[in-house]
Amino acid sequence: MYRKLVLDNGVRVVTERMPTLKSVTVGVWVNTGSRDEQSSQAGYSHFIEHMLFKGTRRRSSAEISREIDALGGEMNAFTSRETTTYYVKVLDQQLQRAFELLSDLFHHSRFESKDIEKEKQVVLEEIRMVQDDPEDLVQELHMGQVLRRHPLGRSILGREKTIRGLRRQDLLNYIETYYDPGQTVVSIAGNFEQTKLDRLVARYFGKGRAAKAAHTNGRCPPDVHGGVLLKKKRLEQVHLCLGLKGVSAGHQDRYALYTLNSVLGGSVSSRLFQEVREKRGLVYSIYSFLSGYSDGGMITVYAATRPKEVDRVVDLVCREIRQIGIKVSQTRDRRSDLDRSGSCGHLNRLNHAVSGGFELQYRLVSLYIRDDLTDPHFVAHRHAPIDNDAFLHGRADGR
Repeated sequence: MYRKLVLDNGVRVVTERMPTLKSVTVGVWVNTGSRDEQSSQAGYSHFIEHMLFKGTRRRSSAEISREIDALGGEMNAFTSRETTTYYVKVLDQQLQRAFELLSDLFHHSRFESKDIEKEKQVVLEEIRMVQDDPEDLVQELHMGQVLRRHPLGRSILGREKTIRGLRRQDLLNYIETYYDPGQTVVSIAGNFEQTKLDRLVARYFGKGRAAKAAHTNGRCPPDVHGGVLLKKKRLEQVHLCLGLKGVSAGHQDRYALYTLNSVLGGSVSSRLFQEVREKRGLVYSIYSFLSGYSDGGMITVYAATRPKEVDRVVDLVCREIRQIGIKVSQTRDRRSDLDRSGSCGHLNRLNHAVSGGFELQYRLVSLYIRDDLTDPHFVAHRHAPIDNDAFLHGRADGR
């Protein structure tokens, strides 16, 4: 059972006590990501995430690493298009030390100029790594083609020009604008005593300036565009993405849609995997996935195949989407899949918990269930017409 409270400074706290565990995970979620950046700020959210591990007033970067290792814990962070997240996972008896460490990083990071210059090189290498990974690259190309100039279409990592040009004050100004207590959720899942936890949260995250009354992200819903984008690279395979327009993250059909994605391409028993790989041997990797945002989303199919089979693979993917339907027995199997994935790991629980904080879910798909999940007939798609012109392509060519 989830519990939610709001601290005096506006920080929202979402908890789920899991007494059968011997560990606990604490996450700090900031409601800002790459879509909130101006074009000249591309990559700032992700760069700030890196810098929070580079030293505070009390700890050096090496001391931070040694401390979390000494606790036998795990600490990391990630940046998405709409959120930036920092988390730590420890044994339950180390909860206070985890709070103190995470709070120190979040509130007291130094952002020293020499560390910023060094980290620029790290992030530039990360950008180059994506360019050398065709699976990652084609998905970035696809987002850029589908969303064009909208901020959601930009790379989370930013561009080489903006990373090289950023300064310490640029990062501090960005934090001042977007790291508002009213845009922050602290989520805790695992084994803890609630009264003690409430004291810890108030002590380490309840101070500081109050939330700005009129703060908004200024986000605009994206327009989704069709078309084909080709990029030639010297590769053995053609890597391709096909996509359809999605729906907002809070849509009432989202749980049914998770099931639909599982049937389409979310597992080794899915339609795409069985038809394209197992029956015809046309690919090694093929899957579908969901991208969900506060005001839109997509369902995307990725595949990699030899150049002469591209048209055949695309035709099969289109056919499976047109024909998709679920019988009752399949639906029950997929429910078990979702139950399994939803119960594994604290970070999955934190995903649910933070959704309660932001009133958002961060997963969705773009095809709708026509009837209730127990309907013995078929699942129909009623969001977008399924024809060849509806698909959106990005392709890293092997020719």
